[in-house]
Amino acid sequence: MQGLYNLGSAFVELTTPMMMFHVVWATLLGIIVGSLPGLTATMGVALLTSLTYSLDRDAAILVLICMYVGAIYGGSRSAILLNIPGTPASAATSLDGYPLARQGKAAYAMGLATVGSVLGTLVGIVLLVLLAPPLAEAAIRFGSFEFFWLAVFGVVISGQLTADGNVQKGYIAGILGLMVAMIGSDGIHAHVRFNFGIAELNGGIGLIPAMVGAFGFAEVLTAMSSPPGKVVATKKGEKGALPRLIDLWKYRLTILRSGVIGTVVGILPGVGEDIGAWASYAAARRSSKEADQFGKGSHEGLIAAETGNSAVVPGSLIPALTLAVPGSAASAVLIAALFIHGIRPGPMIMIEAPEFIYLVAVMLLFATLAILVLGLFLTPVFVRVLKVPHAYLMPVVFTLCVIGPYAISQRLFDVWVMVVFGVIGFVMRKMDYPMAPLVLGIILGDLMDKSLRRGLILSNGDVAPFFTRPICAAFVLIIVVSILSSSPAVRRLVSRLWHRKQEGNS
Repeated sequence: MQGLYNLGSAFVELTTPMMMFHVVWATLLGIIVGSLPGLTATMGVALLTSLTYSLDRDAAILVLICMYVGAIYGGSRSAILLNIPGTPASAATSLDGYPLARQGKAAYAMGLATVGSVLGTLVGIVLLVLLAPPLAEAAIRFGSFEFFWLAVFGVVISGQLTADGNVQKGYIAGILGLMVAMIGSDGIHAHVRFNFGIAELNGGIGLIPAMVGAFGFAEVLTAMSSPPGKVVATKKGEKGALPRLIDLWKYRLTILRSGVIGTVVGILPGVGEDIGAWASYAAARRSSKEADQFGKGSHEGLIAAETGNSAVVPGSLIPALTLAVPGSAASAVLIAALFIHGIRPGPMIMIEAPEFIYLVAVMLLFATLAILVLGLFLTPVFVRVLKVPHAYLMPVVFTLCVIGPYAISQRLFDVWVMVVFGVIGFVMRKMDYPMAPLVLGIILGDLMDKSLRRGLILSNGDVAPFFTRPICAAFVLIIVVSILSSSPAVRRLVSRLWHRKQEGNS
């Protein structure tokens, strides 16, 4: 009953004309950002964070959440019409969305994607409300020993699941992020490390400049080096964008399953929306009676992909709010924004601000309703936005990339940090290195460092508690199994043993 009361109070608090105005413009801007190839949800949230200082806490977080939800959904526009995912989260959407557009069903495909995104986010919101409070209470039992392994787990998992099958590249990116996090004064004794004689590095590498560079400027360089796509021409007599209820009811189990999968993927630290989409798509294909249609314009495949990636958004906020560990790159920026606006995410949130989780759930609900209305009725507008040439768009984005980091601290040094990380991100993309482990390493490095040293202080230098405490032992077991299962040699050994067993049974 207390939860329902908090939800009702949050709904009343946010239902004001000014808040509704923020919902509309921020969601619309998010959809546009997500629609444009080269602009990502993380970049949009990072840039907008530096522009929300003048807003009060609730308005600022509402704007950022609407940008996040809108951008993840907006990527489906270019995936369907250009066969170029506007964001990595929409890569799976293009497999069936673009073939549908080629068949003259672009508007209907965008309608299916819209409703799939809405339903996926709603499933995630329900699970957020149900899971976040008990998870926060359980996390109160976490100490320095447990938080150390939680940080290690986040980097390991993100390295495995976002490296496109090449686990070594994921681990390298994660370790590089951890190395960057070690620069500057340590969090316990303020001892300066690895500043290379540069006084500006004494305070470490700023999260926002690094994120804007890695996800903003790097995307600008990538987009400028890639050929622009051509929007699929719509055909006369095409069906409207409003999906038929019979289609949605037919795939109700796919929608529910994809929503749950996306939320679970979102809870895993640093995995991201693209993995949620691919996992949901693969699960739908395995269980579908129309598996042969996947990749050729399948309604079920399109719905599964969009439901899965949108459900990751509320799912990623579960660990972000309760553990201060981001479930995705964009939620990492949200954590920074929460600290900026006076909210301390982590195990104590249910004690310090117990109503805030429900406030976030209502913000997600408003953003979801906004993408439903805007997505169904402004499709022609988004088609025109996609036709904006890169030569006009990218200079504007680069200008925002410069303004954002500079506005935070008024230091030109942060602009140079953004440029350096942009170049690093661009080179890593060209070499097929994933960006999520790099960013997660930067974010979780501080938590890992402080937790390790505090744990050693508490145990007088004894490392045994890192392995003997029950939660620590569970984390160690999961990490070891994850690393071994990702090893090609172990996989070949397991495959050989399995085949021998099968031959013996036959």
